[in-house]
Amino acid sequence: MLRDTVRWTATHGLTRMAIRQRARQGNPDATLLLDPELQGDPFEHYENLRAHWPFAPGAFSRVSVHHDVCTEVLRSEDFGVADRDASMPTPVRLALRLAGPPPNPGPIDPPSMLAVDPPDHTRYRRLVTRAFTARRVAALRGRTEEIAADLLDDLARDTGPTDLVPRYASLLPVTVISEMLGIPTSMREQFLVWGDGAAASLDLGLPRQRWETVTSCVAALHGWMTDHLRRLRAEPGDDLLSGLAAMVDEDGSQLTERELVATALLVLGAGFETTVNLIGNGTRLLLEHPEQRDRLAAEPDLWPNAVDEVLRVEPPVTRTARRARRDTEVAGVAVPEGSLVVTVLAGANRDPRVFSDPARFDVARANARDHVAFSSGIHFCLGAALARMEGEVALRALFERFPGLASAGAPTRRPTRILRGYESLPVTLDRIGERSALRS
Repeated sequence: MLRDTVRWTATHGLTRMAIRQRARQGNPDATLLLDPELQGDPFEHYENLRAHWPFAPGAFSRVSVHHDVCTEVLRSEDFGVADRDASMPTPVRLALRLAGPPPNPGPIDPPSMLAVDPPDHTRYRRLVTRAFTARRVAALRGRTEEIAADLLDDLARDTGPTDLVPRYASLLPVTVISEMLGIPTSMREQFLVWGDGAAASLDLGLPRQRWETVTSCVAALHGWMTDHLRRLRAEPGDDLLSGLAAMVDEDGSQLTERELVATALLVLGAGFETTVNLIGNGTRLLLEHPEQRDRLAAEPDLWPNAVDEVLRVEPPVTRTARRARRDTEVAGVAVPEGSLVVTVLAGANRDPRVFSDPARFDVARANARDHVAFSSGIHFCLGAALARMEGEVALRALFERFPGLASAGAPTRRPTRILRGYESLPVTLDRIGERSALRS
């Protein structure tokens, strides 16, 4: 219990106090981190930050919402993954040293690919990429369409309003990634519970109770995945994790158990956490813009572009950070070694110098794919092709099956800062439209 208190105090408690102090001093980014209402609709806030070039002052960092600045930082070899702990005030860093490393590393702790630079990152990504090929993703499309159809059949049996997040947006990607990883689909509801509880591990300054939930869920995921990988090493199957466990790099090395567990959990989490948000965000945008639904019905070839427009307007991941590995410059401004830079992906995706009328949702936008929702550079999202495919299949199947789908009340956003999506999305189904679609 004492160690837990020290660890929470070091990783979140003191940070939370520091954020509050910065907010009282008028720091706009610190205010955003503390204000749930502002987090729900942060885009006016991002436009205020856009007045600062190339960086605005962040809570503990430089912050940018400019597309070219964010892209330059994310692609530059002068920047590496952020060590958030090193950017904290001195008392926080001392407490972190006392607490020691976490017993169950999260997605932003080494050896996760999100938390390491080359050469480790190069080795991990090379191994995973060989198992996570474009051909495998393309082959999954038919199976994803089957899963979507089955889930929509279940939805059609509902007699009243239904919550689309737990009934569809969550179940489709978790089923797909479970099958990819050789995980029994009977575990999918449990993974959703653990994944939802662990999602806030990306956030700063968590309250004690929420941190305990995160810690418990991360530990449960580690324990289950460790046992599962040991089973696969003893009895491998035709799945991604069996391939990873057996894969040998060019130098003859394999992933250690610790590295394999971290990689498997990252692939699992990224395989459904962000795609849940993509499907939910896309559904809400199309409910709010019926004229865009009409255009997709008339021009179904626009569906792939529509998914990129959803990713641009409402990215599932709002921001990511990098640390300067050496003294460097960004947009002509000196950035000293060790400086933390937060790239606000959600702000960069609405940069008016790149996207005309950037707040407008337009499924036919010519340059929708220029968004940075999947980050950029060597940490570009490994599952981008899978997410795009799942998003297209899920949204198209939903609106073609239920063309009269309508909101049944106010949605509820997830209480996370980095991940942006919906916890609840109540809808009503149009069965008259469904019957007409089936007859045609």
